[in-house]
Amino acid sequence: MITVKQLTKAFGTFTAVNNLSFEVKPGEVLGFLGPNGAGKSTTMKMITGFLAPSAGTVNIDGHDIVKDTIAAQRLIGYLPEGAPSYGEMTVESFLQFIAEVRGFKGEEAKRRIETSIQKVELESVRLQPIETLSKGFKRRVGLAQAVLHDPKILILDEPTDGLDPNQKQHVRELIQNLSKDKIVIISTHILEEVTAVCTRAMIIAQGTKVADGTPAELQAMSRYHNAVSLRFNDAVDTELLSAIEGVAEVLNEGDWLTLIPDNATGLLSRVNQALEASNLHAEEIFVERGRLDDVFRTMTREGTQ
Repeated sequence: MITVKQLTKAFGTFTAVNNLSFEVKPGEVLGFLGPNGAGKSTTMKMITGFLAPSAGTVNIDGHDIVKDTIAAQRLIGYLPEGAPSYGEMTVESFLQFIAEVRGFKGEEAKRRIETSIQKVELESVRLQPIETLSKGFKRRVGLAQAVLHDPKILILDEPTDGLDPNQKQHVRELIQNLSKDKIVIISTHILEEVTAVCTRAMIIAQGTKVADGTPAELQAMSRYHNAVSLRFNDAVDTELLSAIEGVAEVLNEGDWLTLIPDNATGLLSRVNQALEASNLHAEEIFVERGRLDDVFRTMTREGTQ
């Protein structure tokens, strides 16, 4: 388990992370969200022991990250922002170096290197110098070193940054497979990442936690939760839709009209009744679960719950 209590980091008069507390349990994939400058990377660096907190504590499976740093770091696989490495090394020699740093030798080191290469699909470039690789392949090298020692905890800062859609999907599947017996924290600004792989999402703004819950719970905080979206072939009088009981607002979103509900339930049935009474036919109609981007914008703009 990771336990973070009242974590704070100040740089002079600027407070990057302010009194942040949360826990992450095995099997959870936590999406750590926030706008640029919100304190995501600073928090990741403190959790992994690369940056000392100004106040507060981080406990990694019983080890204090400040007082027992090496023992805590042995349990962590970390992919930092930018995936730093030694560009003149080949992929294989770099992973060999990482294996030696981690204390693996001989057949054990070879086995772990091969497993990492296979997991993140680096076979085709294993003998190339890292500096010659594309941004996407460099990111995968960073992932390979993070999982090489089969850590209990994976902390990934923008893990799919620079990857094409196919590579993103592969990495997300890898994360889902790894999370079965690990704790995974993903710092990201890609909202689709959260709904694709995370069991929980936390939003921070100005170094402070402003929302924490499952993706579905966060979506339910959106004004789009239980909204009804419709697409018509022909123009429709929006005043007719606005007059439906329970509709707070009608949004014109290109080919779609979205009916934002007030707090009433059962909007879909009333919409269907109104369409039938007016002899209107919608080509497509569905109920929205809520939009994470709407919650993100609202929470990070307001800065507080």
